[in-house]
Amino acid sequence: MKRITFIYILFTVLSQTSLHAQYREMPGSPNRMNNRNTSDNRNGQNNEEHQDSTKVNSASIDPKLYMWTVDERLGNIQLIPADTAFHHFQNQNLVEGVTGHKNHLGNLGSPSMSRIYFERSDFSQYLFIDPYSSFFVKPQEFKFSNSRLPYTNLTYFKSGSSVDGEERFKSYFSVNVNKRMAFGFNIDYQYGRGFYSNQSTAHFNGSLFGSYLGSHYQAHLLYNNFFTKMVENGGITDDRYITNPLAMSEGKKKYEPVNIPTLFTDTWNRNHDSYIFLTHRYNLGFNREKENEKKQKEKEFVPVTSFIHTVKYESARRKYLSLSENKDFYENIYINKNALSSKDSTSYSSIKNTFAIALLEGFNKYAQAGLTGFISHEIRQYKLMDKDSVSVNKYTENEVYAGGELSRKSGKLLHYSATGEVGILKESIGQFRLKGNMDLNFRFKKDTVTFIARGTISNTLPAFYLRHYHSNHFWWDNDDLSKEFKTRMEGEFSVKRWETNLKVGVENIKNYTYFNSKAVPEQYNGNIQIISAVLSQNFKAGILHLDNEVSYQKTSNSTVLPLPDFSLYHNLYLETKISKKVLSVQLGADVRYFTKYMAPVYTPAIGNFNLQDAAKSVEIGGYPIVNLYANLHLKRTRIFAMLYHVNQGSGGNSFYVPHYPINPRIFKLGISWNFYD
Repeated sequence: MKRITFIYILFTVLSQTSLHAQYREMPGSPNRMNNRNTSDNRNGQNNEEHQDSTKVNSASIDPKLYMWTVDERLGNIQLIPADTAFHHFQNQNLVEGVTGHKNHLGNLGSPSMSRIYFERSDFSQYLFIDPYSSFFVKPQEFKFSNSRLPYTNLTYFKSGSSVDGEERFKSYFSVNVNKRMAFGFNIDYQYGRGFYSNQSTAHFNGSLFGSYLGSHYQAHLLYNNFFTKMVENGGITDDRYITNPLAMSEGKKKYEPVNIPTLFTDTWNRNHDSYIFLTHRYNLGFNREKENEKKQKEKEFVPVTSFIHTVKYESARRKYLSLSENKDFYENIYINKNALSSKDSTSYSSIKNTFAIALLEGFNKYAQAGLTGFISHEIRQYKLMDKDSVSVNKYTENEVYAGGELSRKSGKLLHYSATGEVGILKESIGQFRLKGNMDLNFRFKKDTVTFIARGTISNTLPAFYLRHYHSNHFWWDNDDLSKEFKTRMEGEFSVKRWETNLKVGVENIKNYTYFNSKAVPEQYNGNIQIISAVLSQNFKAGILHLDNEVSYQKTSNSTVLPLPDFSLYHNLYLETKISKKVLSVQLGADVRYFTKYMAPVYTPAIGNFNLQDAAKSVEIGGYPIVNLYANLHLKRTRIFAMLYHVNQGSGGNSFYVPHYPINPRIFKLGISWNFYD
């Protein structure tokens, strides 16, 4: 923790030494950020630019913070709200997610998997990082920023004691060199000691980023370095330590969590994933005159065509080390047959280039939509163990896709986009992806009503590690796996003033690929259908609030794809302002609940979730998890205090994953502070 703090202080001092007085006007609208209506005035032809910034009091300047994400394929900008809201702040660090959708192993930073099927992503090419998706940041999820003043956010979460507690430290810093260029860094470190034996986690995520938003040239650069270290315990030896503790202690004092025996000792999973991502474009267009707010004529640049290049290089490796294994836990031994130990490793690297030409929307009144054509090439290399534990098997795959996008992003009433790509060379032949979405927004009385439609059709080859993997306990080479064919349709309806949101979806999958009860990839050659509906409805009466979310889903094959029928989240709280209305306060309790089902188990040697063994299967669910909390928001500071799992000891099936108990009652604290100087 001291090392991370030192790095933050060093970066902050170096950055602010030369740029402390930066305050200039930033691009002020989504249109400018997206290359529409971009004016030369933003490049510095105003009176404010000629002021002496050393004589300006930074506390009197409106910081005007903007944040956005970029599309990984084409680098398109999507503006997002700055993360300053204090509603649900108390849940931001929960592994189960803000509304409790994820199953996980109990400890902070442990692997997780959403119970809501439509929130799950396909297996990535390096699928060992997928269970850490709540901590690992993909390029399209990273938040770039632009502000008049240097912007810093410090966030700290703490719970439990020095023996069993959890801590997380986050630092985000961004500063502008001028109106067009910004750079910064992001640090995220978490450490979970764990209530149960052999359960600790230690993760580090560090990023350096920069952006340049000129009229003609734009670029985003991101470097991300992600480390995970997790001690594996295989779960507790007997669930009755949780479900029937008096019977296990023979009527004596209950077992403390740290004294409950677990299946593994001296076992670790380590992952390291780093990537460099660059997306840049050059715009061609023309200048035209327009009147500004002062009725003065000025020139603005109107982009017509963009030449786009995006490149991503990723390198990852995994190590699984076990010095003392349970002899009955794994069925097979392929390498180290003379000892109860494993030392598995694999590595992956890839480089992907995408080239595109875009005809932009909005350069005249007839250009109501944008049209983009692109071609991409990705080469991936994998290294797997051989049975002599010394030799390495190398695999190389190439994919070449060609595709296009038609989109309309401007205006208020209607937006849409349709994207398609088809494989044309090497391993990509026969694969394709089609995706479309549309949103319609209109006024109804004094409210805004939104309809959203989404659809995808894809025919893709299962990820490499589902086809090939070599280790001490698992060994497969599945060259005969068929392509997965998926068709999905979704609809969404929302009314802003009523705080109503309804999502419905249906999906059909052919050749569904999954980890079976032996933790080995398998395909179901038939069709599986999933239907889903999620209703969010919030109510308010004065200072009393009640937020509700009800999720329903049904699968046509619960043996291969088990899902709970219902997942519920309810949040009852009081919200008001005190201290001359500058301090916002929330006091409340929330509960998450899901119906019983045969949830997937977790297998340490593959670092993923798989189906349960039918002969040993257990149901989880039917157990509410209740938290009490207080949220405070004072100017640029957010604070919360929470009593987590307050109903612990009430009896019941308190597991998110079979054999991995939910943490017992624990007090949590968190603070987030924004600085603009």
